Amino acid sequence: MLLKSYRKEVFRPGCNPSFQSLHCIAHLDEDIADVLPYLNAVLGGYQYTREPPSVTFKTHGKLITVHPRQIAVNALKDESEVDKILEWLKGEINETWEKREEIEPRFESAPKPRVIEILRLLPKTNCRECGQPTCMVFAAQVAEGGKGPGDCPLLSEDNKQKLATYLGQFQLDW
Repeated sequence: MLLKSYRKEVFRPGCNPSFQSLHCIAHLDEDIADVLPYLNAVLGGYQYTREPPSVTFKTHGKLITVHPRQIAVNALKDESEVDKILEWLKGEINETWEKREEIEPRFESAPKPRVIEILRLLPKTNCRECGQPTCMVFAAQVAEGGKGPGDCPLLSEDNKQKLATYLGQFQLDW
């Protein structure tokens, strides 16, 4: 077992203390730097950095960044969600470490969708029905995983399917 324990620090964002969501930093009692490229391969990291080493995941509307001695998680509802995510990640870290001989480590970020490819499929009317000022802004949010094909009311069924297929290759969680 690589990661045995951690100490969690849960707080509201300092930039806006009125936010309802919580952030968490888990201070790890063990250095897990060696597992990061394997974890990147297994969980499909959104961003991988060699120096200093870290891997970031975007899942369920949250950013989770794993560093050698810390895990940072944003946009949490409450402490029970904090505990659930940290325990899940601890399990993933330890399972990945145990199976590392079977895993090809990945030292680069996962490919990301291109905003221009998403924009090509949109109606380009800047109608604002999606809540965004332009189709370009909407496309950027889709590329980041914040919006999906179903969030554009004017998108044809054909283009909705094409967009879903395009995004599916990037394993975006929308």
